[in-house]
Amino acid sequence: MKRLIALSLMLLLHAASLAQKYSPNWESLNKRGIPAWFNQEKFGIFIHWGTYAVPAYAPVIPNSGYSYSEWYWQRLYEKQKDFWAFHQKNYGADFPYTDFEKSFKAELYRPEQWADVFKRSGAKYVVLTSKHHEGYCLWPNADADRTWGRPWNAVSGTPKRDLLGDLTSAVRNAGLRMGYYYSLYEWYNPLWLSDKQRYVAEHMHPQFKDLVTKYKPDVIFSDGEWDISDTAWRSPELLAWLFNESPVKEHVVVNDRWGKNTRERNAGATYTTSEYGAGMNPDIVWEESQGIGHSYGYNRNEQIDDYKTGKQLILLLIDVVARGGNLLLDIGPTADGRIPVIMQERLLEIGAWLKGNGAAIFNTTAWKQTRQWSTGKEPEKKGPSYMAGYDISKLVQPQKDSAYIEQFYTRNGSSLYCIVPQYRPQVVIKNFKPAAGTKASILASKKALNAKQVGADYHIDLSVLKPTDLEQGPFVIHLQGAL
Repeated sequence: MKRLIALSLMLLLHAASLAQKYSPNWESLNKRGIPAWFNQEKFGIFIHWGTYAVPAYAPVIPNSGYSYSEWYWQRLYEKQKDFWAFHQKNYGADFPYTDFEKSFKAELYRPEQWADVFKRSGAKYVVLTSKHHEGYCLWPNADADRTWGRPWNAVSGTPKRDLLGDLTSAVRNAGLRMGYYYSLYEWYNPLWLSDKQRYVAEHMHPQFKDLVTKYKPDVIFSDGEWDISDTAWRSPELLAWLFNESPVKEHVVVNDRWGKNTRERNAGATYTTSEYGAGMNPDIVWEESQGIGHSYGYNRNEQIDDYKTGKQLILLLIDVVARGGNLLLDIGPTADGRIPVIMQERLLEIGAWLKGNGAAIFNTTAWKQTRQWSTGKEPEKKGPSYMAGYDISKLVQPQKDSAYIEQFYTRNGSSLYCIVPQYRPQVVIKNFKPAAGTKASILASKKALNAKQVGADYHIDLSVLKPTDLEQGPFVIHLQGAL
């Protein structure tokens, strides 16, 4: 009888959830909440791939949007000096951007190999640019060809292949979740330029629904929203369809870019995005995105020193997760369909670290204290300039005249994870008294550690460790039963 009652209750709750209908306004949409899986899976791969991978050029100007190769067409239109000089020299002043599509062949594209690298990186989800601001679709979408008046998708165009669909299948076969970046606006779409209201009604909404219905994304990373308001985009209406009627209504997660007035708002329905910045705090669901280099799309102009090292990327992931966020790490494939080998190498370095330390990352939440600073003056967090200049790899280096980060923290249930950027013979957790019976060990090697309470602080002895007990780089102390 008890089992029958429990089953009936579960069915009633399920029916109630299915009966929930969201109205096309933010007050109603924010009641949905963000599906829990997203903030548990912590690490995703971003992929910027389109016809901009043919010129694959941008000047290397750190902390500047001019470093984004995927903005090539717009920079030509603006006659930005670096892009324009490069284009004139290599293609000629009269060469139209749309002709790059003829060289976007993807002839070496192996989606199963991509998916294997993503799996081995330790990432849990993948987000591909279904369409960037250039309007070129990586799936067979008739609306693109109709409004552009030319083949402007990967099946009707030069690749003659459903690039998005093939990767979707490979990623899901590898056991990962699949999502899509989708640009609301298109720089030079004739309908957008002539009648924005018709563009929204006759192009953007039908195209978005086609993408969702055919490929059933787990994540939608919206972008290109900044020219007009959410009302003009009719975004609440579109999201009401997504949450009420679409085939992904139960589990899809969406970001906050749905109009020039929506970023960092509507936390009940959308997660907050930061970009090449310091990110947010644990009181909201957020995601930081960065490339391995300075650009999202592949940039042939970047050199070895423009790429973050494996250690820097691991520290970036640790820092973001310690503050309750997700990291969406971007790669830019080449026009012929390859992930540059250096990007593959960096992803595998992250995966090797996560193999032994993933328990301190996945399914964790932020602890009451996300990090511990040494003595000294902590850097001030103020405004966009701080966000643009934020480099976690520098903040963990011992400083002579200012504080540095000694360790990061995450938690899962009663376990506390203390993530230490570099070895020192003793780790002290200030103002902390763990529960009785706490066991301390190195997470990756399971090596037991001696620890003791000294006044208000908890001291962990690492002096007895051998080099083989620790990795080169950040390591994790697992305090089992501490909380």
